[in-house]
Amino acid sequence: MRKKFIAGNWKMFKGPEGTSEFISRFVDELLISKNVTKAIDEKKLEIAIFPPSISITRAIELKTNAPILIGAQNMYWQENGAFTGEISASMLKEVGCTHIIIGHSERRNIFLETNDIINKKLTAAVNAGLVSVLCVGELLDDRKSANTFSVIKKQLLDALKGINPQIISDKIIIAYEPVWAIGTGITANNIDAQEVCSYIRNLISEAFGEKIANKLIVLYGGSVKPNNTASFLIENDIDGVLVGGASLEIDSFMNIIKAAL
Repeated sequence: MRKKFIAGNWKMFKGPEGTSEFISRFVDELLISKNVTKAIDEKKLEIAIFPPSISITRAIELKTNAPILIGAQNMYWQENGAFTGEISASMLKEVGCTHIIIGHSERRNIFLETNDIINKKLTAAVNAGLVSVLCVGELLDDRKSANTFSVIKKQLLDALKGINPQIISDKIIIAYEPVWAIGTGITANNIDAQEVCSYIRNLISEAFGEKIANKLIVLYGGSVKPNNTASFLIENDIDGVLVGGASLEIDSFMNIIKAAL
């Protein structure tokens, strides 16, 4: 049975001060939620938070020994060099990051990251030992023109070029995030989300084998809220959620986590 994975992507919210306040209170809430900590101890659940890069070290310092994974939202694929403003995978590892988001739709569509760039980042992250949350998803026009599956296939297989198949299920998590459902209040229903997540798992099975596909964690992301989380997580091929705005408030994020139990 695959574990549940609940990820909070803070995007460009919460500097060090806001991070301090959130993490301190969140740890307290987490440790008194015995069902949650029991699920984590039994390796049935993982919780990850992805703060802005300037807030990562504060989050790691304040979580102390609490069972929270801290990741980054972006990185560059080179180890070091004259790349003003960039951060490498090894730097993230050095400060204590364990996870990284790669290929988020905002990186693809606002910063024009191509499938080739995403492949380079994913390769660098895997080589550094980071667990990558690889995001794939279609635009509204893609969906209206019945191109969802072809878009997902190209994004996914291009990103995974050259990656050792034996580490895919251990070092890569796939997040399906339909772009039209991110920050819009529009949510894909659980049936639509399951259809695409099942397609993703089948693609991995065809490309890398059924054993790897069966172990792979697949998430849904897109206007995830406490009142719709359970409907996604009852589906066979959805193992967790990538949460945006609802991860910025402790009560809503905790309720999403509890919905995974």
